[in-house]
Amino acid sequence: MTLILDPTDERVPVARQITPRPAELKGRVSFLDISKPRGNVLIDRIEELLRSKHPSVEVQRFAKPTFTKPAPDALRAEIRERSDFVIEALAD
Repeated sequence: MTLILDPTDERVPVARQITPRPAELKGRVSFLDISKPRGNVLIDRIEELLRSKHPSVEVQRFAKPTFTKPAPDALRAEIRERSDFVIEALAD
């Protein structure tokens, strides 16, 4: 069991079990940039690390029009249709 610290108002940390990770990542990974400043810098670095460890993974990138609102339904549907995994990144 791993202790994960949650930034919400959790006065007593809850023990959570991390889902086992596969040895090899296969499929289509999509990055969603929520359009906060420097989010693309974070995604660039994660993509670089991902490609170096899992060269067979297909990488796609998407971006929200603005970080102030949820992703439009059409964008979420496209990501769902074209992805096996999604990594959402934000930064400031």
